[in-house]
Amino acid sequence: PKYRDFLDSTKMSVIDTGVLWHQIPGGMFSNMVSQLKEANALDRLQEVYAELPRTRKELGYPPLVTPTSQIVGVQAVSNVLFGRYKMISKEIKDYVYGLYGKPPAPIDPEVQKKVLKGYERGEKPITGRPADILEPELEKAREATKDIAKDIGDVLIYALYPTTGMRFLKWKYGLETPPPETKPKTLEDVKREDELIAKAKAGKLVEKTKIEAPAKGPGARAFNVYVGEEYFKVDVEPVGGAVTFASPPPPAPTPTTPPPAPAPVAPPPPPAGKKEAAPAAKPAVAAGETPLLAPIPGTVIRYLVKEGDEVKSGTTIVVLEAMKMENDIVAPCAGKVKALTCKPGDKVAGGAVLAIIG
Repeated sequence: PKYRDFLDSTKMSVIDTGVLWHQIPGGMFSNMVSQLKEANALDRLQEVYAELPRTRKELGYPPLVTPTSQIVGVQAVSNVLFGRYKMISKEIKDYVYGLYGKPPAPIDPEVQKKVLKGYERGEKPITGRPADILEPELEKAREATKDIAKDIGDVLIYALYPTTGMRFLKWKYGLETPPPETKPKTLEDVKREDELIAKAKAGKLVEKTKIEAPAKGPGARAFNVYVGEEYFKVDVEPVGGAVTFASPPPPAPTPTTPPPAPAPVAPPPPPAGKKEAAPAAKPAVAAGETPLLAPIPGTVIRYLVKEGDEVKSGTTIVVLEAMKMENDIVAPCAGKVKALTCKPGDKVAGGAVLAIIG
């Protein structure tokens, strides 16, 4: 059951004869569809079909096998969604620099220049063996995970995926509670989903129309309702209007004086711990300030600037992991970094504010 969400049943029995035309391998195709769904742009799949051969040619015809198939596929999707080479992943820069080896054909010089502009390793591709220029990383990974890793497998998880790997290790050893969407489903959960889908297909699910609440009338009465340790104050009003109470006539007066009535007791206040937390407010952007928005849903990997730094237009502000690639999100204008609104490891939606520049 826990793998059910990864099964795309809508395509399980469909034979894609279009593969004879677009020639995209199955694994690469399913990833492209998933990426477009995340960006809410599945309707642009045909544009990606047309863009992919062009991008592949410019990048020297990398073979369409893992990992280069994913690298060129993600870049083709980015070219369609954001403009050609407007957003370039770290993996594309590594590939063009030569860290994946020499491509079968020469890379387009203009594309190479654009991709390697400002690249941390240099703007001229290497010609030797990629492994010869890599720095040892295992000891750094051991040091970073010394307080949590139990074996070499944990260290390697962090070395391969520093942000998501560390988050997984914290879940694994109970240091953080996994969010509900990551928890596996039980057979009962799957059964309830199947029953709901069956009702929807049979037309038995009817959307409830929202009824506007009428104004409170003079006949409304307040009640204190206690459910376990929780307290609620509920106002109840009969539909027919105010209730008229009839009482028998009072008995004849007697010479005895009735005792004084006890002082009214105020209802206890609701427990402080039961108040719902207010939703987090979106970062306020003042006049003259510019927000840096996430172009697509993803995970914040790291910020490359600090609050108060002066940045130029085009300076990389944050690295966002999206579509299985690390993407540099650059400043849309020059100015001072007023606020960094997220922290590494945060999942953000498309359009979320990542930073504010003023």
